[in-house]
Amino acid sequence: MYSEKVMDHFQNPRNMGEMENASGIGTAGNAKCGDIMRIYLDIDHSGRIREAKFKTFGCGAAVAASSMATELLKGKTVQEALEVTNKAVMEALDGLPPVKVHCSLLAEEAIHAALWDYGERNGIVIRGLEKPLKDMP
Repeated sequence: MYSEKVMDHFQNPRNMGEMENASGIGTAGNAKCGDIMRIYLDIDHSGRIREAKFKTFGCGAAVAASSMATELLKGKTVQEALEVTNKAVMEALDGLPPVKVHCSLLAEEAIHAALWDYGERNGIVIRGLEKPLKDMP
């Protein structure tokens, strides 16, 4: 049912935890299944992501998607981070079962919310980024 990569990122999550003084924080949730994902970004003065962390309340696939998303973000510019889509997360995990695709969508939404937060804090407009539809607490 789950790929080896999904199981590895679930059992050995990378970059789990909160981040003090994050440059941007984004939260996404799915009321249907109860998953909540928060992404923290540390972005340097040149707009490159130095560090990414996550805190997720949810199923194993949500934890794995969060872990993989943070791995994919590290070292990217803010603009390149927009390319870390739900499809990119799923491909990096060697797929997710159809009923768990929403977990990769949460990762994309949380990334976009964190980038939006970074832009708002710094007065920066990120080309191609739209304001998140809903804010999560």
